[in-house]
Amino acid sequence: MKFLDQCKIYLRSGAGGDGCLSFRREKCVEYGGPDGGNGGRGGHVLIEAVSGLNTLIDYRYRQHFKAGRGIHGMGRNRTGAKGDDRYLQVPVGTQVFDENYGVLLADLTEEGQVVMMLEGGHPGTGNAAFKSSVNQAPRRTTPGGPAEEMWVWLRLKLMADAGLVGLPNAGKSTFLSVVSRAKPKIANYPFTTLKPQLGVVYVDQREFVIADIPGLIEGAHEGHGLGDRFLGHIERCATILHMIDATGDDVVQAYRTIRHELDAYGEGLGDKPEIIGLNKCDALDAELTEMLMDELRSVTTAPILALSAATHHGVDPMLRALLKNIDRTKKAEIIDSAATDYHDPEIDDKESRDWSPV
Repeated sequence: MKFLDQCKIYLRSGAGGDGCLSFRREKCVEYGGPDGGNGGRGGHVLIEAVSGLNTLIDYRYRQHFKAGRGIHGMGRNRTGAKGDDRYLQVPVGTQVFDENYGVLLADLTEEGQVVMMLEGGHPGTGNAAFKSSVNQAPRRTTPGGPAEEMWVWLRLKLMADAGLVGLPNAGKSTFLSVVSRAKPKIANYPFTTLKPQLGVVYVDQREFVIADIPGLIEGAHEGHGLGDRFLGHIERCATILHMIDATGDDVVQAYRTIRHELDAYGEGLGDKPEIIGLNKCDALDAELTEMLMDELRSVTTAPILALSAATHHGVDPMLRALLKNIDRTKKAEIIDSAATDYHDPEIDDKESRDWSPV
């Protein structure tokens, strides 16, 4: 299955059915009166987040989605049927933007979350509803409401707890294949990873999700290499694992290059908790490994762990460190959310008195 993380689609709700103008005409019924029924409501357009999907490929070859139109009212006080609602199923983590990609309309972060994008047209009213003691033969009806339409952008940002970043060939895909059952492509040349990969990690009877994205190079925020668009998939991560190749020419420069790209991308990636993994240490002796770690400590205060994904050396301590960061970040988010929702009754009452009209 191909991976697609953004697309543009057209949405149109259903128009409401018109009200009916009708009078009862039956044999032996002298005063039949009005019996025009109301129209049916137009169908809504809704977007639902479901599990089991991790790509927007379903919207690659079909971009137009329309809800059903409401049926017109009919005689004998028959109400028209409502139009069929149109549900669009998307992966959890999908964002919906307006046509100009400037306004976030919806962010579906939980399974089962449903957002109404367009409301169906309201139903028209038949002439039977306008009957009164002074107007027993009304000829008034109302039409159904018009349909709504819009173009929107769908943008998928994968839901993961930890994100893997680094230069090409830093060993990110190897690490993911070792700690999870994911089967990313692994080869001895740059940019073997062309799309994000997810893996579920189990450690100490706990589990969390790691996202591996294509490697970054200098100038990725300007479009060099594969660009930095895939960084959107780690915006929701609680922590970042910065993988550095210990056999590279300059580990400090490799670190600074990735940090510059994270800061240039923005969206808070530069402020996320970070752990540095000095990978491929099986090719170095202990003294050289310690020297490289000292060089990194001179430019960052983030924790630095030496490991070798190929030989599994240092992998478990790294997973435990990631899990610790994830727990700490989620706990801080819960505390911040509770502080935001808390209101002091005395302060609220005082403010209401201060702002009360004279």
